Amino acid sequence: MKKKLLAVLLSGAMAAAALTGCGGTDKAPADNAANTQEDAAAEDADVADAQDEAADAEAPEDTAGAADTASVVSAPTELTYIFADGDEGAKASMNEIVNKFNEEYPDITVTIEPGNGGAYSEFIKTKDSVGEFPDVMEMRDTAMYVRAGKLEPLSEDIVSLFRTTTAFDGKVYTAPFGGENTNGIIYNKTYFDENGFSEPATYDEFIELCQKIADKGDMAPLVVGGQDIWHMGFWFHKAYNDQVLSKDPDFIKHCYDGSKDFSDETVKATFEEMKTIMQYAQDGWVSTPDAQITTFLVNDMAAMMYSGTHMLSQIAQADPEFEMGWFAVPSPDGKTRLVGGGGIGGLAISAEAAKDPDKKAAAEEFIKFFFRSDNYKIYCEKLSAIPSTAETPSLEVMDVFQEVIDANATADDLAPMWNGRVGENELPPDFRNFTYKTLIEVLQGTRDIDSACEELNKTWQVSMQSFNPITGVGIE
Repeated sequence: MKKKLLAVLLSGAMAAAALTGCGGTDKAPADNAANTQEDAAAEDADVADAQDEAADAEAPEDTAGAADTASVVSAPTELTYIFADGDEGAKASMNEIVNKFNEEYPDITVTIEPGNGGAYSEFIKTKDSVGEFPDVMEMRDTAMYVRAGKLEPLSEDIVSLFRTTTAFDGKVYTAPFGGENTNGIIYNKTYFDENGFSEPATYDEFIELCQKIADKGDMAPLVVGGQDIWHMGFWFHKAYNDQVLSKDPDFIKHCYDGSKDFSDETVKATFEEMKTIMQYAQDGWVSTPDAQITTFLVNDMAAMMYSGTHMLSQIAQADPEFEMGWFAVPSPDGKTRLVGGGGIGGLAISAEAAKDPDKKAAAEEFIKFFFRSDNYKIYCEKLSAIPSTAETPSLEVMDVFQEVIDANATADDLAPMWNGRVGENELPPDFRNFTYKTLIEVLQGTRDIDSACEELNKTWQVSMQSFNPITGVGIE
């Protein structure tokens, strides 16, 4: 309202000046000239006064911000917000941004509710089942909740903030947190230099490197957070991309139509690759949570970890003196195939919350605030996230992170994780977690590969009875 009033004052001053300048045609030329000078001076004074008023009125808005921002709602409004809080960088950045938002928007209160980072999908599902679905949330299983009518489509002014988004029937439901959270090996560079180890150029060289470190016996070649099954997904997707998707990008679609199944030789090769690599994990990896793997790396208990770029900032915070390097694990066929965490997930608004005009306006404002350059910078830097916005924030990134960005540009293939795929290659709900659990059984030696493939096929057949994008079952 202030800005509109000031505009009226300014335009009124200008209009009055114009009318004065056009009047008095019956006077002598000298009188006209004198009056014109006087009128011009008056005009200038009027405009200057209006401009001064504008400057005085605008200054508090620029510094306080709250006067303007409170106007997006008609009454005090509260929002619940849930995100996967298993990552310390995510937790720190979310709290900082939410606190900033609450300060700038005194009529809106965003309350963070703890999310279960270790089993986030199941956590959100439980919240929904007991009637506690949040107003705003980190959404991962987007397709499932879109089909259930649980999410509100995002407005065009939000969608336009991003370089790329994923649409369902022409509508976008999530604001992507970041670009590809590229997975790769983060390693102890000092240890490598002291022992003459170099980054491997081939898959065989990578296995040889792991063996050399194992032979030294002073630390584990790899640290793995196997207690969190989603952590196993990092490694699984690397092998799955190497063995399955490299030969058939539509493998899941072909499982739906029955032309292939999980007894395929490429699936067996995926398990074999995992067995080869995981023999170099630390003792007790299956009971180690993802939150502890940084400790193993910076305390010289393991030489390498395989994870996403979000770990770079965590490692730097844990030990600022730790010198880390990064490399992409070469595929057995010599290609460089990078797997990231991008896809259809991101910030979403519940359809129920959107029924309340104030909640909808507040939720939309919060998302726009989150991705405002100065705030989004906080998130990207704390998680070493590759920005997803069209306007890239100015980031102060580590040299190692720049290596990842460069690798993204030169990789032979950059694929999302399989839970980031939609359409005919979309997974049935919960199938991926079953796969990860089966993988752990194989790696522990409690199940052989053939038996694992049989179990995957049985579970797949059951899953398809409630979800099949080829036939349309479970889509509506």
